[in-house]
Amino acid sequence: MQFTLCISLSLSPLQPQPRFGLLFDIDGVLVRGRMLIPAAKVAFEKLVDSQGQFVVPVVFVTNAGNCLRQTKADQLSHILGVPITQDQVIMSHSPLRMFKKFHEKCVMVSGQGPVLEIAKNVGFKNVISIDMVRESYPLLDMVDHNRRPKLPSSPVVNLPKVDAVVLFGEPVRWETNLQLIIDVLLTNGNLNSPHQPHGIPQLPLLACNMDLMWMAEANSPRFGHGTFLVCLENIYKKITGIDLKYEALMGKPSELTYHFAEYLIRSQAMQRQWKLPITSLYAIGDNLMTDIYGANLYNRFLEERAARKNPKAVAKVAAATGSSTAMPGGEEEIDSMWESELALPSATSCKSILVCTGVYNPNAEVPSDANRCIKETVFHGHRDFRFDPALVEPGHIVQDIAEAVDLIFQQEKFVPQ
Repeated sequence: MQFTLCISLSLSPLQPQPRFGLLFDIDGVLVRGRMLIPAAKVAFEKLVDSQGQFVVPVVFVTNAGNCLRQTKADQLSHILGVPITQDQVIMSHSPLRMFKKFHEKCVMVSGQGPVLEIAKNVGFKNVISIDMVRESYPLLDMVDHNRRPKLPSSPVVNLPKVDAVVLFGEPVRWETNLQLIIDVLLTNGNLNSPHQPHGIPQLPLLACNMDLMWMAEANSPRFGHGTFLVCLENIYKKITGIDLKYEALMGKPSELTYHFAEYLIRSQAMQRQWKLPITSLYAIGDNLMTDIYGANLYNRFLEERAARKNPKAVAKVAAATGSSTAMPGGEEEIDSMWESELALPSATSCKSILVCTGVYNPNAEVPSDANRCIKETVFHGHRDFRFDPALVEPGHIVQDIAEAVDLIFQQEKFVPQ
């Protein structure tokens, strides 16, 4: 209560109340590796007032999944020089807190960083890591000859049967993780059993971060978790003859991530006691296959949701989008889950803006006409997301985040005091 009052008193009666919120990607938009992109400093001077408060609601949406939200918020605060809270940050694993039906089950987690702490932070109670499996079953990890056991050995500790597998992000030793994940999937979670590549149902698999590549300090993009998933999917299919199935895919471009982001934008506006609803979202990113695809997919959902309220508009939206469902390829269970957890959105649109400081770099002048720039391209999105040219067309292309903020303020006729 005291915190809310403090915010309320800090508002100037002349300060305009925004009707829009901003969703910022991090890598390739704000930073390249550990280096701040200079335009980010310029942009945030316009987004933060003299008292250190944001003049519009802002959420940082990253597909990174190797740390806690608070850790990422602290990193952003240090890099940008403005106070960022964990409630302004969405990691690729953040929506996992909604998957409560798995929180009491034994899950094996893959990734790097404090994976056990991350899993417990999002709600899982019974967690084992790849390292724990490897230590308990030393004969399973055999690719690296130097890490093979010197003497024959039996399981050191009998771990509980694995009920589900959660993939947070790319691991360090891909061969170890690929081998042990396949082992768990083909033994139905019982590593004391031999592989059964046929005739058993696949364990639930939840994956975060589908980025095929991401931009660090190098001149060209680096492998992301999406590349690891490509390896896992192909190994599984080569062995079993059937496609690997996911219980859920999280991180951009998944709609779940944007539902969660919209909820956090709404929550910020309520904390600031802004009375006007946030009706427009702007998603700024550097990757066509995640940032732009995800923003456009969520915008399609918002348009179709509005159309369902107005039956006469359903046919018009369906014809324009080529779809008549809210979540193409999605599950009704997941749809109802986020609605019950997060309530219905106030936003009616999500506009995409592409910057040229990261994965997308035209190596030329920025095209003045976004509609003619990327009509045919190799689809780098995840296997389970169909390629739709309309979804990878950015609403605008600008050079950097500073130009993006200027464009948004101009379009919204927003002049902070």
